[in-house]
Amino acid sequence: MLDLYNLFGTLNTLFIMVSVLGVYSQLKTIWRRKEAVGDIARPTSLLSLNQFTVSFLAYLSFFIYGYSIEPFNHYIVWPRLIAALLVGGILFEIWLDRKSRAALTSVVLTGGSLLLAITGLFMGETIADQGKHISTLLILMVSVFIGQGYYHQIRLIVNSGQTGAVDLKMSQFILLMDISTIAFALSMGIREGWPLLTLAITSAVTKVIIMYLFRWVKVSSVAARRRQHSTPA
Repeated sequence: MLDLYNLFGTLNTLFIMVSVLGVYSQLKTIWRRKEAVGDIARPTSLLSLNQFTVSFLAYLSFFIYGYSIEPFNHYIVWPRLIAALLVGGILFEIWLDRKSRAALTSVVLTGGSLLLAITGLFMGETIADQGKHISTLLILMVSVFIGQGYYHQIRLIVNSGQTGAVDLKMSQFILLMDISTIAFALSMGIREGWPLLTLAITSAVTKVIIMYLFRWVKVSSVAARRRQHSTPA
């Protein structure tokens, strides 16, 4: 079982790093649109603030969970911290683009939560038990929120008939991470791994739907009609 744990832990880390590349790809898409589109369309067009805020909380909850359990889980902790930082960068770009109160609230929440989580990491065993309970509760809440958040992103695409600034690679890479996380959670045992399993399955289902919609907007006559009546977001 230990061998399976290390095998799936290593594979999960590799796929998480792939998902990090996906998040970075989304960030580069925003930067590219900032340089190319000018005033024609918004750099963060159709990106759901709701969905990316929830994605940040998902990565952060895994980060806290990884350093709260025994033994300290390096497979979970460090890749999730990198991913959380990159998603935080996306949220910052959304705020720069939209200057809305909701975007500002999200950026403040992101920064404050990240600071508290990193503080908890350095406090070590002092908050280990509390951290595990907090992160488990957070993971369950995020599982619900991620379903709701991606529903919002899915609805934006379906209603507009276009994918806007949404990056396909990000969904593809994160789906690979979700699949490896499911395998890793099973290798940990249901007792320890069930919070990760719950969130990974929820996330995987939403990514499959997003990926399907990239094809739908190309072939659907309904999508074509909705594009004709929509304006750049």
